[in-house]
Amino acid sequence: MQTIVEKTAHRFNGYLAFFMELFLLALNVSLIYWMIENQAPVWLWVEIPLFILTCILFGGFFIVNPNQARVLTLFGKYIGTVREDGFWFANPFALKKHISLKIRNFNSEQIKVNDLHGNPIEIGAVVVWRVVDSARALFDVQNFEEFVAIQSETAIRGLASEYPYDAQDEERSSLRSKPQEIAEKLKKELQTRLEVAGVEVTESRISHLAYAPEIAQAMLRRQQAQAIIAARRKIVEGAVGMVEDALRLLSEHKIVELDEEKKATMVNNLMVALVSESPAHPVINTGTLYQ
Repeated sequence: MQTIVEKTAHRFNGYLAFFMELFLLALNVSLIYWMIENQAPVWLWVEIPLFILTCILFGGFFIVNPNQARVLTLFGKYIGTVREDGFWFANPFALKKHISLKIRNFNSEQIKVNDLHGNPIEIGAVVVWRVVDSARALFDVQNFEEFVAIQSETAIRGLASEYPYDAQDEERSSLRSKPQEIAEKLKKELQTRLEVAGVEVTESRISHLAYAPEIAQAMLRRQQAQAIIAARRKIVEGAVGMVEDALRLLSEHKIVELDEEKKATMVNNLMVALVSESPAHPVINTGTLYQ
């Protein structure tokens, strides 16, 4: 397939061409008036072609608005694009197709797909894009707007299947824990897919992410359990550090001498007090009544 690349079309200032058109109109009117006054129809062979030419030239005028372009084709051949806004004149036989260069948003529907672990999830994304090559957008794909929509949904499905919804390891990438990384990869994947259509992806991000309804409750309980386990692990790590510091300080300052059995008892009591979910109620030993 031959790839068509955008190029600048030949055009003229529309105001200058319009004054020339007015001159031709005035010439037509003057010639017709002269023939009537002088009863000289022999000049019709000049007036008729001149009149036809004047009418044809009216088809060469066109207006380009800001952030828009006109793609010119002449008898099925692409002859260029006019991007500069203003009033222009070009070949009157050329078709001048309008195309918008404005930034657009594509909001995908909530797609149901399986993640890396096979869990059904719902995912949606927002893609911000614009046309940067009008020739490719019009001639290399059937409908560039539908092409953007289809390729975006395909890229979203592919991305969702490459990552888990959530990862137990914080260092591992997942759809929920690394949104910026996921957005950058989605943008890169979309740019590769949409380059053939002359489209530039300026931004992409996930707009909706959730477990499918049939497993949402089970996954919520699993997430809660994982969060509890992680929190308890942090508590235990902190408690061990506090007990270690307590034993070290007691030994360094020679506050009390503890044998291994008493150290074990102290460690047990401190761990119970620090790790227990309910507040500890210490029992104070003031000595025995009878010695």
